[in-house]
Amino acid sequence: MVTEYNRAMLNRKVTYRLYPNVEQESRLQETLGLHQRLYNTALEERIRVYKETGKGLSFAEQCKVLTQWRKTVPALAGQNAQSEQVTLKRLHLAFQHFFRRVKNGETPGFPRFKNFHRYLGWGYKTHGDGWKLHPSQGASPGENGAAHGKLYLQGIGLVSIRGKARTAGTPVTCEIVHKAGKWYASVTLEMETVQRERGMGMGAFDWGLTEFMTIATPEGMEVVANPRHLKNQLAELKRLGQEVSRKIRMAQKLSGRQKGFPISANLRKAIQHLARLHAKVARQRKDFLHQTSAGLVKRFGAIATEMLDVKNMVHRGGSRKKGLNREIHAAAPSAFLKMTKTKAEEAGSWYEEAPTREIKPTQRCHACWKLPDEKKTLPDRQHQCPHCGTICGRDENAALVLLRWLETRLAGDSGSGREPSEMWSGGGFTAMKHETHAITV
Repeated sequence: MVTEYNRAMLNRKVTYRLYPNVEQESRLQETLGLHQRLYNTALEERIRVYKETGKGLSFAEQCKVLTQWRKTVPALAGQNAQSEQVTLKRLHLAFQHFFRRVKNGETPGFPRFKNFHRYLGWGYKTHGDGWKLHPSQGASPGENGAAHGKLYLQGIGLVSIRGKARTAGTPVTCEIVHKAGKWYASVTLEMETVQRERGMGMGAFDWGLTEFMTIATPEGMEVVANPRHLKNQLAELKRLGQEVSRKIRMAQKLSGRQKGFPISANLRKAIQHLARLHAKVARQRKDFLHQTSAGLVKRFGAIATEMLDVKNMVHRGGSRKKGLNREIHAAAPSAFLKMTKTKAEEAGSWYEEAPTREIKPTQRCHACWKLPDEKKTLPDRQHQCPHCGTICGRDENAALVLLRWLETRLAGDSGSGREPSEMWSGGGFTAMKHETHAITV
């Protein structure tokens, strides 16, 4: 069943891979360097004004200063004015986050000057002002001869792109990103409806590391294997990291400087090789999370899992938990739950996260709904209920607990503020009254 999610005008981001020619690559590098220097100059100006007057510059005041700079600096005048304002806006947001952390008593983290190799890119505010997307229509080549279309950037020209939006929309903003030696365009599309296929079944899943996910349905149990993308590349990542460290130490020794030492072509190549492998792992992880979450929504009209506090899960343990914490971060549970929730909202599915402290799915028995006299520890992978004698896998029991909790909610349990009993009938959704806010990115 395909549903249309249409609560308001929605924003979605689509990432396109850019394929510039040699001349366009050079212009992209120049533009990136210009925005990096603008960011650092604006930060230096804020610091100087504060030291002299005791007051900081606002975003509007810096935009006025930018107007004066553009009159005296030809390089700035040759670039799109709105894109330069986006760079100033990023600095403004960095200061806002700094003051928020100070107010909340967190580690402040004053905005830093950006090194060229750590400055990722720049942005554009309005479609048609400094940039324009020319996507292809269907499977045939686009209007400019590229199979996936082209992207026009002021001062750079028409750049071939690869990528396609799942749902067509109107381009709004664009961000150019340089990562691991490759160029990308992250385009925000505004669309009226989002179509996503929704299943009619009911399922609950328990996230884990031994198995990425254990799914309980009225028909039985299923597991989704943990692909362990990071662990599979860990040995190679370690080798490349050691190679980069060795070459950095050699460069420091030859130059006699710990900072600001010259980076040779050999060192830069080693750094790019390491960055590309990290980027590959990240892409594999993201693709797996998207496909798995989409598969859940495609199968089930009602989904339940437990709330996960990942920050507390990796908070303590030191070296004793180093490997475990790395695996938790590598599996990205927070990102996965967020993707599943977003896709469920788009499809009109029923999605809920059980309160972990109240339900205790890893401790409670799914058969008798009682808690054990002695709390299970993390190494205990088997569930053995001392009250009713039920024996099964720990993750299997947790998934069944969540399934039973979901069934109770769908039967009309109070406390949710919604009326699932009116929606769920005979094991399927008959009439959806799903209302959610527009998801903006």
